Amino acid sequence: MSLAATLSRPARDRSRDRRLISAWLYVVAAMIVAMILVGGATRLTDSGLSITEWKPIHGIIPPLTAAEWEEEFVKYQAIPEYSIVNPNMTLAEFKGIFWWEWGHRFLGRIIGFVFLLPMLIFWATGRIERQLWPRLAGIFVLGGLQGAVGWWMVASGLTARVDVSQYRLAAHLMLACLILAYVLWVARGLSPQRSAPPVPAVRTFAAVLIGLTLFQIYLGALVAGLDAGLIHNTWPLMDGGLVPANLFAESPAWLNFFENHTTVQFTHRMVAYLLLAAAIAHAIQAVRRAPGTSHAVRAVFLALLVGLQAVIGIVTLVMVVPLSAAILHQLGAVLVLTVAVLHLRSMTRGYPLEA
Repeated sequence: MSLAATLSRPARDRSRDRRLISAWLYVVAAMIVAMILVGGATRLTDSGLSITEWKPIHGIIPPLTAAEWEEEFVKYQAIPEYSIVNPNMTLAEFKGIFWWEWGHRFLGRIIGFVFLLPMLIFWATGRIERQLWPRLAGIFVLGGLQGAVGWWMVASGLTARVDVSQYRLAAHLMLACLILAYVLWVARGLSPQRSAPPVPAVRTFAAVLIGLTLFQIYLGALVAGLDAGLIHNTWPLMDGGLVPANLFAESPAWLNFFENHTTVQFTHRMVAYLLLAAAIAHAIQAVRRAPGTSHAVRAVFLALLVGLQAVIGIVTLVMVVPLSAAILHQLGAVLVLTVAVLHLRSMTRGYPLEA
């Protein structure tokens, strides 16, 4: 580039660019949260197998005529869920579950559009720093992979099962949560730290909380995949005791943690207690080791949020998992993850500002 062109090129206001990109990423994160909630409703209403084909492009258009609706219904009638679970389903009832699954897939496509189009505009206008390109490209690739994993999950319920595999359901949800966490991590890393970094022990404990939260969400996915929340609907006792019987009824023993309804629910309960205790301990640690800082405030807020989530989980269980309570519980889990990620990121050095 010539010296004249260089001198005439307007200087970028990188701080302003970062605020714009950060706001865009937070919008994407909010849409991912909505996607997770719609996915949860799709599972809870047994709607996930209503669309039996994966058409990334053509599938964006729903049935528009009576003949097209009848065609979709006939495809659904060919899978085991219809013949075994819903043999008396009417076309009107089928439309009810179809719209949940279509909405879930449609929202996924919209998220891809909302991510890709602004990214291209930011690139064309020189707003994206070099260090951000691999991170943004990684998010886009993960989003595409999530679509493939979603179909892989649906495919597990189209032949020999009447629902999707709980293993694949958990993988689908975990990938969504990891994408959400990474989007939040990148977005928060574009803003300057408002408080001095705390001692390393506080950051380490904050990272442990993220790991525990993700593990608890994984266990929750197994509970949802097995409908394990529909049994043992008492608290604090479970099957009449603090430790229920038949925790290891399956063989080999490890299989119980993935396929035994009682064991899966019991593990989910125990990790909830562990997460709550860890969040309270972290709040106490932060208040003592980083008094008067925003880090301590966030740690206390996170502990309160985990406590509220535990209460919602108990209410959801004893009410035998009504849709509204179950969605609220899933929202609580995502909010705990969001706050935990932002909490740790705020204690970590952000991306150095490029010229």
